[in-house]
Amino acid sequence: MAHPSEGRPLRMIEPKIDDLQAQVDSRYTLVILAAKRAREINSYYSQLGEGRGEFVPPLAETGDLRSKPLAIALQEIAEGKVVFERLEAPAD
Repeated sequence: MAHPSEGRPLRMIEPKIDDLQAQVDSRYTLVILAAKRAREINSYYSQLGEGRGEFVPPLAETGDLRSKPLAIALQEIAEGKVVFERLEAPAD
């Protein structure tokens, strides 16, 4: 039995990890930011038929309607369309 990826080139992560890390202060921030935005995108697609409009639609053009929410979120971060603000710790 052949492996599903045989005969196809391996896909690299797009956008490049270096481009993504340039937008945030650490790789951990990148993971959290991408996961939260991917959840928002997923929720946006889930509520489309309900007409609620609670979530922001995807901000990046992926050119592929089958793009997964995480891929869209990473593209948005690389393009600087999704940013984060680190909150200051409250003073005691």
